[in-house]
Amino acid sequence: MLTPVTDPDGAPFWRYAAQGELRVQACADCGEPRFPPRPCCPHCQSFETEWRQVSGHGRIWSYVVPHPPLLPDYAAQAPYNVVVVELTDHPRVRLVGNLVRSAGAPLNSLDPGRIRIGARVHVVFSDGLPQWVLS
Repeated sequence: MLTPVTDPDGAPFWRYAAQGELRVQACADCGEPRFPPRPCCPHCQSFETEWRQVSGHGRIWSYVVPHPPLLPDYAAQAPYNVVVVELTDHPRVRLVGNLVRSAGAPLNSLDPGRIRIGARVHVVFSDGLPQWVLS
């Protein structure tokens, strides 16, 4: 399994995901949600943050299906998809992940021909990683 590289700003995202919760960083002053996580609010320049739970529902905004040649760890799983999901409750927040058949299914478990821009999806978790399934 490929595991994410974390940094101090994004570490809370992964801690919540390990608990089966999808949360995004938000400004504690102006309330604007943001992703990816960063130390300063791009709207009001505040350094105050909080992590808000989101519904986990969204739509596919974009996607790609990488094919070899790829780095060895990725080539073993190709072809697989990488989707950009726009959250329903926060349309300016977009998360990158994989669309799978069901929680815990391999990255290449869904036929790429079934992926459509605008398709409704919802988050599932497997070993602390958020994944997406068709709704």
